[in-house]
Amino acid sequence: MATLPPIQLKEGDQAPDFTALDQHGNEITLSALSSKYVLLYFYPKDNTPGCTKEACAFRDQFEGFQAKGIRVLGISPDSVKSHEKFGAKFKLPFSLVSDEAKEIVGAYGVWGEKQFMGKTYDGTFRASFLVDRKGRIIKIWPKVKPEAHPAEVLEMV
Repeated sequence: MATLPPIQLKEGDQAPDFTALDQHGNEITLSALSSKYVLLYFYPKDNTPGCTKEACAFRDQFEGFQAKGIRVLGISPDSVKSHEKFGAKFKLPFSLVSDEAKEIVGAYGVWGEKQFMGKTYDGTFRASFLVDRKGRIIKIWPKVKPEAHPAEVLEMV
C-alpha cells in the first residue's frame, strides 16, 4: 500500500509562496502569476516512467488548461538543466520548476519517507495543489494516477 505524503496544508489555506527557476532559467514567483488558477503538480524525477506519463498527459491536454485559465507548473527537485532536457525531449509547453534545495516540496509537505520495492528512502510524493488568484489552495490531490490526473483536474474546474 502506498504511503500518503505528510501534507499539513488544507484546502482554503494560503499557498506557500516561492520563487524558483524553470527549465528556461526564468524566475517563477507563485504570488506574481496572474492566471485564474495555478496547478502545482509535484513529481519525483525527470525521465522516469510515471513522471514522463504524467508530464505528457498534461502536455496533451494543455489547451484545455489554457482554456480554463489554469497555469500548469511541474515541480521536482531536479536541476534546471535536467528540466531543460526533459521539457525539450517531450515538447512540454509548461514550466518545470527546479527545487534542488527541496524548499518548495518541504513547504507543501510532499517530501518525506517513501517505500518502493522493499526499500525506504526520502523522496517527492506525486501530489497536486490547485491555487486560485488570491493564492488560496482550493483543491489538493494527495495521491494521483499519472496518466489520469490531468483529466481529473480539468473535470473539477
